[in-house]
Amino acid sequence: MFRKIVVLFLLFSTIMSCEKEPDQSVLFLSPAEQLAKDVKIIEDYLTQEGLTAQKTETGLYYIIEEEGAEGHPTVTSDVQVTYRGYFPDGTVFDMGDKVTFNLGGVIIGWREGIPLFMKNGKGKLLIPSGLAYGSRGSGSIPGNQVIFFDVELHTFL
Repeated sequence: MFRKIVVLFLLFSTIMSCEKEPDQSVLFLSPAEQLAKDVKIIEDYLTQEGLTAQKTETGLYYIIEEEGAEGHPTVTSDVQVTYRGYFPDGTVFDMGDKVTFNLGGVIIGWREGIPLFMKNGKGKLLIPSGLAYGSRGSGSIPGNQVIFFDVELHTFL
């Protein structure tokens, strides 16, 4: 019995030592390199889906699908939105219906993106990782993850 355990241990150790180490260079990209990688993911998604987006200076992509009316919120406004957050592969990680919050307490991509919409406007935010949760990630969102949102801005104060 002891002999079988030793043989299994040696076999397991041999297999584990042959496993390839992860490419560490991918884990430590500069902010500019990460943004370039994120932009490629976003632009590939837009091409694949046949979408046209506008881009801000910071790298946020957005699509206004319905204009809305009555002005834009500011980065400190309380807003009420319905949203669906998903990864480029379509996996949904969060959604909310008529959720109210202050833009001052959300990710940069939302602070920059939501004021682009008017009351009752609808569209998409395609957010590079640096404007989302960065290299640390959050909850079910891994580090350096591009995230997308379908958003409807109902109202703001």
